[in-house]
Amino acid sequence: MMRISLPALPRGLPPLDTESSTHLQATQAVLAERVRAAQDGFLPFDEWMDIALYQPGIGYYAAGNAKFASDDQPVADFTTAPELTPVFGRVVARQVHQILGACHSISVLEFGAGSGALAESLIGALRDLGVEPAYQILEVSGELRQRQQQRLRHLDADIQWLDRLPLQFEGCVVANEVLDAMPVKLFRWSDSGELLELGVTWVDDEDGMGFQLNGRAAPDSLVQIVRTRVPFMPGYQSEINLRAEAWVGEMGQWLKKGAALLVDYGFPRHEYYHPQRAEGTLMCHFRHHAHGEPLVLPGLQDITAHVDFTAMADAAVAAGLDVLGYTSQGRFLMNAGLAQAINNLDPGDTIAYARAVAAVQRLMSEAEMGELFKVLAVGRNIDVELVGFSHGDRRHRL
Repeated sequence: MMRISLPALPRGLPPLDTESSTHLQATQAVLAERVRAAQDGFLPFDEWMDIALYQPGIGYYAAGNAKFASDDQPVADFTTAPELTPVFGRVVARQVHQILGACHSISVLEFGAGSGALAESLIGALRDLGVEPAYQILEVSGELRQRQQQRLRHLDADIQWLDRLPLQFEGCVVANEVLDAMPVKLFRWSDSGELLELGVTWVDDEDGMGFQLNGRAAPDSLVQIVRTRVPFMPGYQSEINLRAEAWVGEMGQWLKKGAALLVDYGFPRHEYYHPQRAEGTLMCHFRHHAHGEPLVLPGLQDITAHVDFTAMADAAVAAGLDVLGYTSQGRFLMNAGLAQAINNLDPGDTIAYARAVAAVQRLMSEAEMGELFKVLAVGRNIDVELVGFSHGDRRHRL
């Protein structure tokens, strides 16, 4: 087995309070037990990530540790577009409205609704457009579900929280920053051309004890997939999100009519596995500090990887879905009516107007979210040119 050394704990991270320290110790104890119990003491990284994010009672999303920026929660781990400004949801609602009209439905299904900010703005904007939506949310985190219920109670809307995927669905599916948080496989090309799968082991020697990221010969199933996507480059490390691909594939079973809008940060495959991106895209977020060490604060930090949108589109096509559009977030928002949404703001409220404009600039800027974030639309039995992709559609680049 080949050991891959990790850098020291990133500097500049804020200190932990007593409650966070206690939670970290509990999470580490569970993970240490799982690592030791794994075959050969090697826990594949996607299994580590799954526990660290979603294990009931300790996972980042499952135990109330996920922090979203808001007026009453300024110390956040990260900021999503809906939390930046409700303008994002109001513009996305125009695309949702078109999809609902095309499939004669009022049903919206949101995955991973976070703080509920996107649902709040979508429902309000759809009402303004003359649609009273039947809104469904599938949320794996019980704590986040409670936050959403509290936030959305004032809307007096038809909202259902689901515990499992629907057997069939007609309408519009929305998933904002969902794919990036699905557990990924980590791999690395050795200098000799062998593909290594990376996983976590427990080290206890004269230098101390703790978790260590190691590599071992990848199983044939992973080798076959990676070899078709990533050329051999000595020392090259990256990730592959097979769970996200399976999730998109499952959509082909239950999405009978309509479309799904998948919004996330990522690239088409030829950019994702670029030679200059030799250390992959894995990133962690803790109280607005970004770093690349997924083993240091399990249960307290978010762990994400960029999305290979080519893989998502291929999974959709293989499942019998159509790829309806692919473009940057900035272009999508402009196509869907961002300019009009800004014109509807009240410039007389100078403080609120300035905040909204500043937030929109972050959504649109190529240096921030406008280019890094992409929107992929997939669907079935919908015969309409989606307005969000009317200009600058990049399907030919997937």
